[in-house]
Amino acid sequence: MEKLENIVKNTHHFDLEKNFDKELLDKDFKNYVASLDIPREKLYKYTSILKSCVEMRKKCAGCNNLSECKQDVKGYLLTPEKYNDRIIFSEVPCSKMDEYLKTSSIKFYEEPERLKTSSYKNLYKDDKNRLPIIKYFKEFTDNYLSNTETKGIYLTGSFGSGKTYMISALFNELAKKGVKGIIVHYPEFLRSLKASFGVSYDERYDEIKKAPILLLDDIGAESVTEWNRDEILLPILEYRMNENLPTFFTSNLTLEELEEHLTSNSSPSRVKARRIIERIKSLSIEMKLISKDRRD
Repeated sequence: MEKLENIVKNTHHFDLEKNFDKELLDKDFKNYVASLDIPREKLYKYTSILKSCVEMRKKCAGCNNLSECKQDVKGYLLTPEKYNDRIIFSEVPCSKMDEYLKTSSIKFYEEPERLKTSSYKNLYKDDKNRLPIIKYFKEFTDNYLSNTETKGIYLTGSFGSGKTYMISALFNELAKKGVKGIIVHYPEFLRSLKASFGVSYDERYDEIKKAPILLLDDIGAESVTEWNRDEILLPILEYRMNENLPTFFTSNLTLEELEEHLTSNSSPSRVKARRIIERIKSLSIEMKLISKDRRD
C-alpha cells in the first residue's frame, strides 16, 4: 500500500500544477512565464508570487520616468532567478532605475536601495516635527547653490523616524542640479575600510573625505577604537572643516551622548572626543527628529 505521506505529497503537487495551469489562461501571466528561462517544473510551485511579478509589471505600463513609478519600492521589480535547484525572487532595478543609477551624482555606500529614490515628494509632511528640517533644506540649497558658506545638519532622534531618508531626499534633489555627493553608512564603512587594507584603502578613504557633500549615516552606532576615532573620523572632519565642505550626520545619539560614546576612561581620550564634537559643531547644526517609526 502506498504510504500516506506519498499520497499527500502527490496530491499537493497536483494541486500546485492545477493552479499554475489555471493561471496560464491569463495572457499576461502566460507571456511572462514564457519569457523566463526557467522550466515549468521549477516554476509551478511559485504561482502566487509569479502573479505578483506580473501585477508589478502591469503597473509599469505607460510609465515615462521614475517620478511616475507606482511600485511600492520605486524603480524595482520582483524577479525570479534560478539558483542551483531553487528559485530565488529578488528586487532588481527596472530600465529607468538602471539608467538613473548609472548617471546619478550621488553615491550610496552600504545603504538600502530605497534611499536611491528618496525625494521631497515622498516625505511625510503630516508630522510637524519634520517641518523645521524641511525648511532648513531649502535654506541650505539656496545658500549652497549661490556659493554661500553653509552648514550641514547633525540630525538626531528616535529610531526609524526617517532621518536618513530625509537627508537622502535632499541629496537626490541636489543631484538633479548637478551636485555630487556621497551617503555612507558609517559603521559599515569602517568595517569595509578595515577590510580593504592593501587593496583600495587610500582611494576609498579619500573619496569619502573629499566628497563635495557628505552624509555620515548612523554615527555613534560603531564600536569605537583609537584607530577609527583618531585616524579615520578626526582627519575626515578636520579636512572637511578646513575646506568648507558641507557635512551631514544622522545619529540616535545627541552630541553630548556621542561625546561620551567616543570617550574611554582616560583623560587624553576625552580630549580627543571633545575635538571631534567641536568639529561636528563647526560643520553642522544639531536638529532633532522625534517621530513614530516609519520603517513598517
